[in-house]
Amino acid sequence: MEKPSKRGLVTGAGGGLGRTVAIMLAERGCQVALADRDATGLEATARSVAALGAENLTFARDLVEDGAATGTVDGVVAAWGGLDMLVNNAGYGAIEPFFAMTESLWRKTLAINVVALAMLTSAAGAVMKRQRSGRIVNVTSPASRMALPNYAAYAASKAAVDSITRSSAIALAPFGVLVNSVAPGMMDTAMQRETEADLARLEGRTDLKTFLAERTGRVPLGRRAEIAEVAATVIWLAVDAPSYITAERLNASGGLDRD
Repeated sequence: MEKPSKRGLVTGAGGGLGRTVAIMLAERGCQVALADRDATGLEATARSVAALGAENLTFARDLVEDGAATGTVDGVVAAWGGLDMLVNNAGYGAIEPFFAMTESLWRKTLAINVVALAMLTSAAGAVMKRQRSGRIVNVTSPASRMALPNYAAYAASKAAVDSITRSSAIALAPFGVLVNSVAPGMMDTAMQRETEADLARLEGRTDLKTFLAERTGRVPLGRRAEIAEVAATVIWLAVDAPSYITAERLNASGGLDRD
């Protein structure tokens, strides 16, 4: 008898890491549900997934809205009868001077990086608890363990992701559900490019090329991460990793995060 397809939900699937993870899941024969507030990017990802013959669902919505996170999980379950994998990839970060921090940026950052992620994890965890199986992978960041005064909201939000990963892993362990996280290094995503350009301006650096080269030089492997490399790490945890690994943070940062 043919094994049923694994059912996955990827947030922030409209581009970057989320799109690559979704495509890799499709290549592995999974059904893939895609969520993002960027409807145009989401449809482009859906076309790529469909071209691989994978069944897919799209949820073009802002996950910070009341009920959106739980409603997305409910939508997947209504269509496919369950959920085997959740990849919490959706995220937001912006540079803001420490002495000019604003409540609006903190609210926006925590809403998507922490609150939406927690609600998705809880909703998906409840489904997986009933199934007595499932895997959740959260995307964290080396920033969660660094002192970044001009990126404080983002760093704090990712520290919260680390905490949620540990807490939910313990809550779900008795039911055979695994929860882990991946901490990517510097990737050439739109958010990374915007963040570094803003940081350069804040520091009065006009030669962006040199500024970026200096930052890349901090990585022990001497280069930036390919998006596909980080996506492969997510896929390993979501699909291939042994079933005894949970509550772990897997660094895919080229040695930038060494603990």
